[in-house]
This record gives sequence, structure tokens and C-alpha cells, in this order.
Amino acid sequence: MRPSVRAVLALGASLFPTLAVAQSDATCARDVLVATSMQRQAIDQLETAGDDDASRCRVWRRHVDTMRRIAGVYGRCLSGPERTERLAQVQTQEKEFSGLLRSRCKGL
Repeated sequence: MRPSVRAVLALGASLFPTLAVAQSDATCARDVLVATSMQRQAIDQLETAGDDDASRCRVWRRHVDTMRRIAGVYGRCLSGPERTERLAQVQTQEKEFSGLLRSRCKGL
């Protein structure tokens, strides 16, 4: 007996949410790994920022942008205490360096 088109479509529709969640989980796992690497790189760049204001301001701007992107990933992909901790960490850095940009990097 051949399955009807409706039965096949119903089966596909019932499996789609599961497939979407699995794909989302895989995507988030990759995104969190990349975000963690980006966070380490951003911290390394802060430590090697130049001595002049223009160099520091450039690194700080990049740092703020990176922290915002990482916060988006952590907010979307993590949950529970890990989400709270990591999100607070990058949001604190974003706010701190945004403040430095406003106070020290006017016109640079």
C-alpha cells in the first residue's frame, strides 16, 4: 500500500520542528564557539593596543562592536546561569568601553 501524499506531508510537517531545533542547536553550538574565540581575540587586542590615543580608540571601537555581537549570540543560544554570567560579562565590557570612547575618543 502506497502512502498518500497527505500522509507524507503530515509526517514531514511533524518532523520539521525537530529538524529545525536540531539545526538550531548545531548552529548555536558553532556560534557560541566562534563567539568565545572572538571574545578571547578581543581581549588579546586590548592588551596589545598601541600607546597613542588613535590606536587605543580604534581597538576600543572594535571591542565594543565585538562585545555587542557576542552578546547577541549568548542571548540567543545560552540559557540558565551560563547565559546570565556570560551575557553580563560582555555587556559590562561593552558599557565600560563605550564610556571610554565617549570620554576619551571625541574626534578620533
